[in-house]
Amino acid sequence: MKLTKKSHSCVRLVKDGRTLVLDPGGFSEEDAALGADAVLVTHEHPDHFDEPRLRAAMEDNPAARIWTLASVAERISAAFPGRVHTVGHGDTFTAAGFDVQVHGELHAVIHPDIPRVTNIGFLVDGGKLFHPGDALTVPDTPVETLMLPVMAPWNKISEVIDYVREVRPQRAYDVHDALLTDLARPIYDRQIGELGGAEHLRLTSGDSVRLG
Repeated sequence: MKLTKKSHSCVRLVKDGRTLVLDPGGFSEEDAALGADAVLVTHEHPDHFDEPRLRAAMEDNPAARIWTLASVAERISAAFPGRVHTVGHGDTFTAAGFDVQVHGELHAVIHPDIPRVTNIGFLVDGGKLFHPGDALTVPDTPVETLMLPVMAPWNKISEVIDYVREVRPQRAYDVHDALLTDLARPIYDRQIGELGGAEHLRLTSGDSVRLG
């Protein structure tokens, strides 16, 4: 499996010539979802769900499919009948040759006065990779590679470190990092790397690595 980091919370996975894209939102490149055979969207916030990017991907590949929760599906399913699948916690499915399990139900708390939206995470190929979206969801399956939401309005670094400790992945790659300045990155790299208990790694947009 090849993992390619795109801007913010978007990643692309390629296996056996097929491409799975997760969270091509408004902070990601305009072509982040192009060429995808399947797209997974964790929740409705615009930095994870961007309708023009999804429409472009679906029009680019008439065989492409989307798997997401109801709040996103209801906004795009009418345009692509039969191609948008609604999933929730505990569901399993196969998308572009990847086996996927759904974990989680709610977005992390931003502030008590802000209503929480729904959010799901995607566990890929039996734990090869887990993308939690905007929540610190701990799947009940060992995780090899954790896509770590490193900086957001709803988290602080102690929570990020404790999340890595609880999931106990072999490695953690930063996502949700568009708000993190280059000046601050060494602080996060050092503290998460020293205290998280897992290999902590960072990719710039467009960089790729092989997993497993």
